[in-house]
Amino acid sequence: MKVVALLILTLVASTAVLAQAPPEGIWMGYDGEWKHVTQQLVSLAEATPADKFAFRPTPDVRSTSEVYMHLAIANFYLLSQADPSVKFPDAFKGMSPDKAEKSVTSKADVIKWLKQSMDVVKTAHESAKPADLSRKVHIADRDTNADGMYLRIIVHANEHMGQLIAYARMSGVIPPWSK
Repeated sequence: MKVVALLILTLVASTAVLAQAPPEGIWMGYDGEWKHVTQQLVSLAEATPADKFAFRPTPDVRSTSEVYMHLAIANFYLLSQADPSVKFPDAFKGMSPDKAEKSVTSKADVIKWLKQSMDVVKTAHESAKPADLSRKVHIADRDTNADGMYLRIIVHANEHMGQLIAYARMSGVIPPWSK
């Protein structure tokens, strides 16, 4: 009887878990996944107190603001390689990546650049036609296509999402979706 009750309880619990909808965007292709990581990055940045944007786990790694700016700058750069009609922002032209990442530190400005970079990627990808995505791109001594560049952008965003979650937890910030 205990085994039957345990099986029924397990079945009910697993059915309830499976009935929950996945987070918006998950398993919905590139645009859905981009929407999901964008929402997470922005909500984490907004949940992080302004004084925590200077947090860095050790002196030799990027601060929280530098990671967000690294993402924003990389989004603009990689997108400009995937789509020649997208121009790299004048605000960062001529700066080394390291200097550009350190040039914006206030929470409001970092979030503004992050959102802007993510919106530009979203708009460009949504409007890209198959011929646009198959366009050849040469970057870092490699040949790829625009579709490969978009994939690199989303993988890069998710990579740094993991880093930012670790930073947040180390500085006492709980990611909003974990509450």
